[in-house]
Amino acid sequence: MSHVRRQYSEAVDIRINTWADLTRDEFFDIAVLRSAVFYVEQRADVEDFDAYDRAPETLHYALHDDDGAAAYLRTLRLLKPEHGASWALGRVAVRRDRRGEGLARLLIAEAVGRVGSQPMVLHSQTYVQSLYAGFGFEPVGELFHEAGIEHVSMVRLPS
Repeated sequence: MSHVRRQYSEAVDIRINTWADLTRDEFFDIAVLRSAVFYVEQRADVEDFDAYDRAPETLHYALHDDDGAAAYLRTLRLLKPEHGASWALGRVAVRRDRRGEGLARLLIAEAVGRVGSQPMVLHSQTYVQSLYAGFGFEPVGELFHEAGIEHVSMVRLPS
C-alpha cells in the first residue's frame, strides 16, 4: 500500500500507512503518543506494541501536527474472528492537548469507511463506548479488565 495522506485543514494531517510504509519519524511520533497515553496517563500494565503492528494488513492511521502525532488508531485483520468479526479497531489515542477536537472521530470515520460493511470488533474503555456507538458499534458480552482498565467488547455488524 502506498502512503495515503489527506489534509483536512492546516491543523489536521491524516496519514494512513502499513508498517512497511511508515517512516522512522512517523513511527517515532506514534510511539511517543501511544506511550504517553497508554503507559504514562493510563498506567497500562500490558504490552502496547505487538506483532499486529507489523502485520501486512494492519493500517496505522495518524493525525499529525507541528508537535508530532496528535491522534492515532490502527485496524487489523484478526488471526481468529471475535464476535463474528475478522477486523478489529484499536489503540485509539489522542494527545492530551488536542482532546475535545473530534480527532478520534475523524480517524474512526476513516477506518470504518475503509473496512466498509465487513464486521469489525473493538475493546472499548467503558467511559468512551458512546463514541463507538455513534459509528454503529454495539456492546457484546460482559465487562472485563484489560491493561488494568474496565472495557467492553463492541461489534459493528454489516447493515
